[in-house]
Amino acid sequence: QVQLVESGGGLVQPGGSLRLSCLASGSIFSVNAMGWYRQAPGKERELIAIITNDGSTNYAASMKGRFTISRDDAKNTVYLQMNSLKPEDTAVYYCTARNRFGARINEWGQGTQVTVSS
Repeated sequence: QVQLVESGGGLVQPGGSLRLSCLASGSIFSVNAMGWYRQAPGKERELIAIITNDGSTNYAASMKGRFTISRDDAKNTVYLQMNSLKPEDTAVYYCTARNRFGARINEWGQGTQVTVSS
């Protein structure tokens, strides 16, 4: 199994930026793609973006433009750059790993809290 640790969240003002990090360990050889989800209070967890091992990216339609996913294989880390943040971006952000069949191969962790407020 793959273990993922998210970091980089915090309190930011509307219009600000944050970069989240996700460090992977364990059975990394089984990972074909990694991505980010978020869950706002009272709402279901939603996909933000996925990045495959060859660097291809896929974003949820509503997330395009302000969010950018990237990876540093040397550091076993995936990033989520978030710009022009809005109060509605307030959520817990989670990292995920998928195998070549598209199945999630990590347990959900604690995530990292992002709060956008003035």
